[in-house]
Amino acid sequence: MSKKRVISIDVSTGPYKSFIERIVALARIRLSSYVCVANVHMVVEAHADARYAAIVNSADLVTPDGMPLARALTMLHGIRQERVAGMDLLPDLLCAANLNGLSVFLYGSTDAVLDAMLRRIGREFSQLRICGAYSPPFRPITPEEACEDISRINASGAHIVLVALGCPKQERWMAANRGSVNAVMVGIGGAFPVYAGLQSRAPLFMQRHSLEWLYRLCQEPRRLFKRYLVTNSIFLWLLGKEFFVKKKSR
Repeated sequence: MSKKRVISIDVSTGPYKSFIERIVALARIRLSSYVCVANVHMVVEAHADARYAAIVNSADLVTPDGMPLARALTMLHGIRQERVAGMDLLPDLLCAANLNGLSVFLYGSTDAVLDAMLRRIGREFSQLRICGAYSPPFRPITPEEACEDISRINASGAHIVLVALGCPKQERWMAANRGSVNAVMVGIGGAFPVYAGLQSRAPLFMQRHSLEWLYRLCQEPRRLFKRYLVTNSIFLWLLGKEFFVKKKSR
């Protein structure tokens, strides 16, 4: 799958279905690889940190999670790209794993979220093998603990590891463990609590009009206000600047 640059990261392009197919193909051969689910926050983080940008741009796939990225691909490259959102990707990957006999490991988030996810997965995909679920401590882990986590995942026989450590921590974790984890890792972040039923997703009309961030802001105003105010403003400025530079060069 080809990639196109959006400000600071190279975003994979293609039909939504092709992303699922590619992840399943990586999972089947247990290729140690990783997938970044990119949104505005990731773009701005990568713009500010060249080392983080290199991590994202080294990923096997970088999906356009938010509508702003899908629209940026249209603005900058003339590509009509479908959104490949983590909240859609998570249930669709579980479904694909179920159909293809692939086992899944859940890594990250909290015990409460994981327990709720496991209950829903049990109801919806009774034949799907969840080979492990682990919430690491919310502190820097020791080298010994890091090795134990990798051993736990590999011993489980996982084909797909769904990772929810938050941006940018999850991308750094996946990059650091490519070559050690014998599976495809997918950094799916905020999709865990939504799938678990502990948070709700924005209505479809808000998703289609790039307003899902506003819905999340209303849910968690104290935590997200500063991030969205600053991050979204920076993204719009950078996108506008890149658009006019491209337009001038043409």
